Amino acid sequence: MKQAIGIFDSGVGGLTVFKAIRQAFPQQDLIYFGDTARVPYGPKSPNTIIEYSVQNARFLLQQGIKTLIVACNTSSSVAIPDLSKLSNIPIIGVIDPGSEIAVRSTENKKIGVIGTEGTIRSKAYSKAIKSLEPNAQVFSLACPLFVPIVEEGWQDHPIALRIVQEYLKPMKDNDIDTLVLGCTHYPLLSHVIQEYLGEKVKLVDSANAIGEYLKKLMPAEHDAKPGKDSYFVSDNEDKFATIASRILGADLSTLKRVRLYESWFVE
Repeated sequence: MKQAIGIFDSGVGGLTVFKAIRQAFPQQDLIYFGDTARVPYGPKSPNTIIEYSVQNARFLLQQGIKTLIVACNTSSSVAIPDLSKLSNIPIIGVIDPGSEIAVRSTENKKIGVIGTEGTIRSKAYSKAIKSLEPNAQVFSLACPLFVPIVEEGWQDHPIALRIVQEYLKPMKDNDIDTLVLGCTHYPLLSHVIQEYLGEKVKLVDSANAIGEYLKKLMPAEHDAKPGKDSYFVSDNEDKFATIASRILGADLSTLKRVRLYESWFVE
């Protein structure tokens, strides 16, 4: 029996990671869990983020996965050490892959990082980037309203550009040439962010970064059969399915809700 790659995120944004992995590994089985009942993770305390992340990981481990992808930047920034105690399988966050691409992309060594309050508070990206390029100047900024904009499906609404302008003016003023989209929801706003910052600023998408990173770690599947996709959420199935179909370009056929009890139960 084929073991799947498990992916979790606080909500729908991690589907950008799911999509990148699906494109890189068409024969792999993938299981996605979006914790839509408790999104967003960004404003929550590190202890709560760790608690939620451990619960999410345990659910996916019960599905017999062979690799766990922590698509949520907030979870990646604080929970990886605790998650690593749960299993011997590879557990991969998005911080290191995104930081590697940012360092390779920058020319003037002025790198911006935007993320949730939890990710920025952790300084995880700043530490990872500085470990790779000690001379880099890292400008970090929390953009908490970006997640609800995406979760509401408002990324093409005029309000999205207005909020991007308000948040990212300091990045323009600091003359960055590279911006890390340090939350899986943010790539869904990349067209608006690029429009405001201009084409000279390279955007680093953690979804593409982790797809590239995984290719180095995992052998390609030689099974000719296409991989199977399974999707689980903790709440709001209809809303999730609507936004997910836009991200993935297809309707979801296997979406189920997981009830958040001490023992996981799939409806």
